[in-house]
Amino acid sequence: MTDIAPRWSPPAAPYTSTRLDRAARLALWRTMLLSRRLDDLEIQLKRQNQLFFQISGAGHEATGVAAAFCLDPTRDWFFPYYRDRALCLGLGVTPAEMLLQGVGAADDPASGGRQMPSHWGHARLHVVSQSSPTGTQFLNAVGCAEAGRLLPRLAGAEPVAEVVYVSAGDGTTSQGEFFEALNTACNARLPVLFHIEDNGYAISVPVEVQTPGGSISRLVSGFPGLKIIEFDGCCVEASVDAWAEAVASARDGGGPVLLHAHVIRPYSHSMSDDERLYRCAAEREADAARDPVIVYRARLAAEHGFGAAELDAVAREVDDALRAARDQALAAAPPPPESAPLYVFSPAVDPTSDAFVGPLVERGEPATMVDLINACLRDELARDPRVVVFGEDVADASREEALAEVKGKGGVFKATWGLQRAFGADRVFNSPLAEANIVGRAIGMALRGLKPVVEIQFFDYIWTAMMQIRNELATMRWRSNNAFAAPVVIRATYGGYLKGGAVYHSQTGEAIFAHTPGLRVVMPATAQDANGLLRTAIRCDDPVLFLEHKHLYRQTYNRAPYPGPEFAIPFGRAATLVRGDDLTVITYGALVKRAVDAAKRAAEQGISVEVLDLRTLVPYDWATIAASVRRTNKALVAYEDTRSWGAGAELAARIGEELFEHLDGPVVRVAAQDTFVGYHPQLEDAILPQTDDLVGAIVGLARY
Repeated sequence: MTDIAPRWSPPAAPYTSTRLDRAARLALWRTMLLSRRLDDLEIQLKRQNQLFFQISGAGHEATGVAAAFCLDPTRDWFFPYYRDRALCLGLGVTPAEMLLQGVGAADDPASGGRQMPSHWGHARLHVVSQSSPTGTQFLNAVGCAEAGRLLPRLAGAEPVAEVVYVSAGDGTTSQGEFFEALNTACNARLPVLFHIEDNGYAISVPVEVQTPGGSISRLVSGFPGLKIIEFDGCCVEASVDAWAEAVASARDGGGPVLLHAHVIRPYSHSMSDDERLYRCAAEREADAARDPVIVYRARLAAEHGFGAAELDAVAREVDDALRAARDQALAAAPPPPESAPLYVFSPAVDPTSDAFVGPLVERGEPATMVDLINACLRDELARDPRVVVFGEDVADASREEALAEVKGKGGVFKATWGLQRAFGADRVFNSPLAEANIVGRAIGMALRGLKPVVEIQFFDYIWTAMMQIRNELATMRWRSNNAFAAPVVIRATYGGYLKGGAVYHSQTGEAIFAHTPGLRVVMPATAQDANGLLRTAIRCDDPVLFLEHKHLYRQTYNRAPYPGPEFAIPFGRAATLVRGDDLTVITYGALVKRAVDAAKRAAEQGISVEVLDLRTLVPYDWATIAASVRRTNKALVAYEDTRSWGAGAELAARIGEELFEHLDGPVVRVAAQDTFVGYHPQLEDAILPQTDDLVGAIVGLARY
């Protein structure tokens, strides 16, 4: 058994700051008291079944108000966590606004009743909508700081001395994205303030189990360029000085700061938890002796000349304000049920509309899909200075000074070749080998108005970014009730038919992402479609997963001339590639060519097949599917993913549900086996759907 390091002990003597005058001290204590009594009021309302959930910030008040005292919500940005009630009150969020969130009111400015209480968000105060997963906010904050540095450069303006605040409990530092965020923040010397509020427990797990050595600040002390300040987060005066030092350092270009605040948690983790099951009485009593609200009131009286009557008057004022806020919240209307689908996607920009029908002006010789993807990226970087491109290996050189000596890489498939050379390292750059890092930073940039187009080198490795995609990117607009948006484009290569790809380089899995509300999913099959759909993806205002099939990158049959810098294709519009009368084949991606070939072979047997290329899965073109099936009366869905639970299953189910009376046979699916893709070509051919499989299914369905 390893030795367990002793826990941090508070200083023996009280700390006094020279930065605070009498008015500041009273204001700080008032906000601390307001925070605590608001917690207590919410607990009371929860017990009366007038709130549905409660999680408190008790014990964290001193460091929270100190942070707000030193920061500026008109220029700084905030990614708080659920214990940051005092911070948010100090920044300007009102008790009424917090209680509106508690009751889930339609007028809740954080989410319109969509988020749990203490999931802070306030657009006017730069408090970015908070989600429930622990640790995702770190990378978003890093991206936000990168955008804050880049935006003035793009505008030719003076840099803004802003900082970005991000916080979490000590337990969250066990998440890998915490270390990914530190890595990038230190590498780029970004002005990010990492506030770790260490109350000794992650729900019931003590810090000694969470963190080697029991101290996160000691653990990360080897990060180059990371300033570390460890302090008594229960002492508001020590906290003010710690925050003043940290903010000044970050504003002056000193890079990131980790503020390790030692606080207490006098209440259980939440009202669903009972700390008495895992904390002894002596430990709870020791924490109570450090209670920042109680201790600071005593110090105000003993050391700073405040009388009991003056302090009692502040307490009465707080109680009066909370009663008024409670009455307002309890009288507020809930969100109407019909509002539920609002803001899943942008209400202002519709990528399915005719506004995204761009002119086709063909120029030059036919080019491959990867070439026309590169051409679109080049066009959009030139058109819109907000566009930035990054990912693994996307740059032309690892160091800008090497650009003159090397031809450049531009991605493992050359999709970004030449872009860094043309547009500079500010706008096209490499990322660490970490997919969550790529997507998380892109979210933070998009929140500030940049248009990140990021590359996941292989779809097979996208899963480390799944938390960012599902719980941050796709939900941002909906969960904030349209206060925030993150229109990121994620380009990812996918698919088999390459020979020798195997399990980890031949996956599809698009249905998982199509099942995620708020995320557009695009899967082009031709060079021209890839160019036009990527342009729409970049210009629309929603998150887009743009899937590029590796097998299709350099095929000769899907080549096309460069279509011009304004060519665009609206989402949700299928292409009818073959006209037919006997049955409809609905497909996309690499199965498009196989379906067209199968239709030609079926025609030799007298079977007239219509082939639809969906091009996009979210949205998909139901109108064209329905019209075709009503006419042919038979439907076959072909897709590369595993047969069970795939996108084809959804299409087949809807055809059966809504077009049943038009069908003259079962809805047939042709897809991969329910296994992984094997390495040997013979094994891969047996697993993935082939043209022969389609011909057999077409003939069988036609004869049904």
